[in-house]
Amino acid sequence: MPSPPLQIGSRRHARIIAAWLLVGCALVAATLVVGGVTRLTGSGLSMVDWEPVSGVVPPMSAEGWEREFAAYRDSPEYRLVNRGMSLAEFKRIFWFEYAHRLLGRVIGLVFIIPFAVFLLRRMIPRSLIPRLLLLLALGGAQGLLGWWMVRSGLVDIPRVSPYRLTAHLALAVLVYALTLWTALSLLRPPAEDGDPEPARGAGLARGSAIVLGLAALTLLSGGFVAGLDAGLVYNTFPRMGVGWIPPDLLGANPWWLSPFEDRTTVQFNHRMLAMLLLGSVTALWWVCARRASGAARTWAHAGFAAVWVQAALGVATLLLFVPIPLAALHQANALVLVTALLGLTFELHRLEGCGGRRG
Repeated sequence: MPSPPLQIGSRRHARIIAAWLLVGCALVAATLVVGGVTRLTGSGLSMVDWEPVSGVVPPMSAEGWEREFAAYRDSPEYRLVNRGMSLAEFKRIFWFEYAHRLLGRVIGLVFIIPFAVFLLRRMIPRSLIPRLLLLLALGGAQGLLGWWMVRSGLVDIPRVSPYRLTAHLALAVLVYALTLWTALSLLRPPAEDGDPEPARGAGLARGSAIVLGLAALTLLSGGFVAGLDAGLVYNTFPRMGVGWIPPDLLGANPWWLSPFEDRTTVQFNHRMLAMLLLGSVTALWWVCARRASGAARTWAHAGFAAVWVQAALGVATLLLFVPIPLAALHQANALVLVTALLGLTFELHRLEGCGGRRG
């Protein structure tokens, strides 16, 4: 992602726009965490209608709650999973999904209103406008994709499609990453000749980008783990059962769908990717601690800490049969790890550009 060039004399505006984007990042992160909790608590199918405008207001009366509950009682989840649920129990799962959807709407408002103001005041560099419009389009697509995901669980089987769940997760992470990279580009433009910060990170940017890609792949494999409840099989570590390779690996029919539809294979792949990521981030940190400097080294330390915390949370979540607090922390820390690796990749890219100009 190239850093957007800034117009001369726009540093104050750049800081304002960056702060706005960082607020957006925080909201996207909160939405991801709440979305994870919503799935873990089985709340994601509690709202059976998509009402982008009227759905902002929750039921405000006993009659409103009865209408909402009656609509839920017509859903497959109530008939096949939660038959006999009381209104009080329904309210508990409703509020998780409502909070998730409300955060999505808040993100839209937080983005659109300041964007319009900044455009009218000509605070946004012309070169940055296409990227901000792309973020707006991706945010709208995320709302549509979220409803498409929910619809998959309202037909016959009360479970959302793991493919749609993972696609929804992937787009959210993409929006978060692109927003964060843009904010960093505004706060820390390419270093100029004579910058006192030495360009000792030159040559590491490509390796860091590869590790960042591996982290994203591992996170998305976790989407399939979540979608298939694959964390509830083989709750042992480091072995899977009594062996290193489970006997029912590649159990889907046809077999080549196993990485996406077979719970054993999905968990096995997530384990392998996680261990590869643990080694890769550790190796990257080892090199950066000696060759990188300044903010890059700080990001490397953050990534090293995050990946080991993530590994510990993942193992604990598995061994304890996926308790909701631990599983939620595991999902939240995955975003912390991606953030650290993205910040590291950004800084190394910035320093590499500085080193290239000096050479």
